[in-house]
Amino acid sequence: MHHGNHRERAARLACGCASGAFTCAAHGLTPSSALPRRRLLALGVAAGFAASPLVPRTARAQTTLKPDEALKRLMDGNARYAASNLESFKADLDILRARTVDKQEPFAAVLSCADSRVPPEMVFDLSIGQLFVTRVAGNVATTEVIASLEYGAAVLGTRAIMVLAHQACGAVKAAVGGKAVPGQISALYAPLQAAVDQGHHDYEATAKLNAKIQAQLLSTASPVLADAIAKGDLKIVAGYYALDTGKVELL
Repeated sequence: MHHGNHRERAARLACGCASGAFTCAAHGLTPSSALPRRRLLALGVAAGFAASPLVPRTARAQTTLKPDEALKRLMDGNARYAASNLESFKADLDILRARTVDKQEPFAAVLSCADSRVPPEMVFDLSIGQLFVTRVAGNVATTEVIASLEYGAAVLGTRAIMVLAHQACGAVKAAVGGKAVPGQISALYAPLQAAVDQGHHDYEATAKLNAKIQAQLLSTASPVLADAIAKGDLKIVAGYYALDTGKVELL
């Protein structure tokens, strides 16, 4: 495709992938049942500054945050959400959209359940371009999810990843029950099984254990994420969202 001007010549990214199995005895995973891993090779990333959500006309590089600072920013946003004191809605959306057309610089990523009652941007009081979100029922680290989070860390510079479980998770309940289900829903059972076994069929205990297991999985299954953690550029944590209070608890 031909690009007519420099503005349209954003930095291009190329990626390669290599897949393989790993073993994690602590979580009941074997080479045959474990998730394959993917590696993203970032050849370039667009430079510039991201717009601050609360002061839209002030631009700053979000990815200069330290991992602990990124995590604190998430938790501070959740505290505002739980107190019904959202600030992100005060941002100038026109400016935010305009400043994120050619680039994005999210400071954190969330692996969340697909449940409609858990909207990550709202839960953490954030707006356009600030949060890199992957969502799948049961918040499990599938191959595609790992690849996406690798992209967020290696290319976009996210400094924290939270695996966010939640109260009354339907996927967890289905896995605990182990009953026949239509279509491909039962594909969720295998990655949740370690938590089901350790949680002794208690729904909420299983949901929390699963968040911890998936966070550990991300930290060990992906060389890209493990390397970022070793360098002090990334922190991966597990969290639990209470539907009734709106509060996120770090596990």
